Amino acid sequence: MDDASPWSDLGRPPLSRTALRRAVTQGPGASWRALDVLPRTASTNADVLARAADGEPEGLVVVTDHQTAGRGRLDRTWQTPARAALAVSVLLRPGTPTTTPDGEELPVVASEHWSWLPLLTGVAAHDALVRTCGLNARLKWPNDVLVPRDGRPGAEPGKVCGILAELASTPSGIAVVVGAGINVTQAAQELPVPTATSLALAGSATTDRDTVLRAYLRALSDRYRAWRRAAGDPRASGIAAAYREACATIGLEVAVELPGGVVRGVAEGVDDAGQILVRDANGRTHALAAGDVVHVRPSAASSGSG
Repeated sequence: MDDASPWSDLGRPPLSRTALRRAVTQGPGASWRALDVLPRTASTNADVLARAADGEPEGLVVVTDHQTAGRGRLDRTWQTPARAALAVSVLLRPGTPTTTPDGEELPVVASEHWSWLPLLTGVAAHDALVRTCGLNARLKWPNDVLVPRDGRPGAEPGKVCGILAELASTPSGIAVVVGAGINVTQAAQELPVPTATSLALAGSATTDRDTVLRAYLRALSDRYRAWRRAAGDPRASGIAAAYREACATIGLEVAVELPGGVVRGVAEGVDDAGQILVRDANGRTHALAAGDVVHVRPSAASSGSG
């Protein structure tokens, strides 16, 4: 019934396709080459991957009013109520010389730096939620954005945004599709897990999806261009410092679930490859490139951090 009419719930209007395209792809401030707004789709990442395989150049954005089979890490899937969230994916080709919509030439980035793309995207989401929504957003390594769950000072953090980056070999070279799902107006009973939250529940200054989407896409374009201008150098681009400053995981005791077991210890930092550094009880430091992280509790040795 949600999809019978996009105006069936006036509290959850459809995205404004024409206005968004004008804001995002036209004029001197254009940040992306093309933007498609879909009424409904299974997965925006899958849609962009298909377009990439057909040779689509960098700079495509696909967003939907209703994603029915969202994809996350470890092949997890979920569905959100129509027009209650933002599901948005972008097509990046960091290994190919690119000209931005406003004529800037961006250099190629070597593939060893591409591991920063999902972290860079998290920083962009953080930027948008802090500046536009007025929320105390923090990053959970590697791909989650957290905000206070119910908007009260000192409230437990909840996941409001998840990020998934996928590689694809295409006739035009390797493409990277980066998707983000931002919970906007879901009520508690509409969330996929009890540890999640939405912008509405967190007390966001705005729950207008057009506004949040524009802020996110501008921030992502700014962070991505700075990273490419620096040829992917995480320090020169400022992305490493920005990520570490916003990362709630650093300084906490964590359990990192890996295919071969669990690493437990204190998260001491994020290195220049984007790996989390975890010091275990034996004093050994593990540099981990991927894994599901559980925040256990603050480390007594690092109180006041993260």
